[in-house]
Amino acid sequence: MIEIKVDVADLQRRMDHMLDWLAHREPLMRAIAAEMRDAVEENFAQQGRPAWLGIKRDGMILQKSGRLASSIVTVSDNDSATVGTNVEYAAIHQFGGKTKPHVILPRNKKALAFNGRVVKKVNHPGSDIPARPFLALTDSDEEKIATTVSEYLFKSLL
Repeated sequence: MIEIKVDVADLQRRMDHMLDWLAHREPLMRAIAAEMRDAVEENFAQQGRPAWLGIKRDGMILQKSGRLASSIVTVSDNDSATVGTNVEYAAIHQFGGKTKPHVILPRNKKALAFNGRVVKKVNHPGSDIPARPFLALTDSDEEKIATTVSEYLFKSLL
C-alpha cells in the first residue's frame, strides 16, 4: 500500500494564529471608525453626498458656527465601531422635521428689533428643517471599509 502523509502542523499554527488575530478586533474596529469619520468629514466638506438642500444665507451648509462638524467623535472597542455627536440639534438636521413653536426673548437687551419694529418677544411658529444626513456612508465609503476588513483578514494569514 502506498501512503501519502501530510504534516498539518504548519496549517494548524496558521489557523491558531488566525483565531487569535480575529479574537483581537479592536485595531480593525478603530480603523473602521476612522474610515467612517473621514466619510462624515467629507460630507461636511462637500455639503452632502448627495448634495443637501441649499440655505438662504451665504456660507457652508450646517457649518455656521462649525460646532456640529467639530463635534463628531469616534468610539470603538473589540466588537463595534461608532461615529456620532452629542450636539442636541444634530438629530433634526440628520433626519429633518419641524421644530416646536416657541417664544424668542432678548438675551442681552430689553427688546428685539425686526424690520424696524421693536418688540419684547416674538412668537415663532416653528420651522421645517429638511433632512441633511451628515452621518451617512456612500457606496465608495462602504467599499473602503470592506477593503480595510479584507486587509485585516489577510494579515491574519501571515
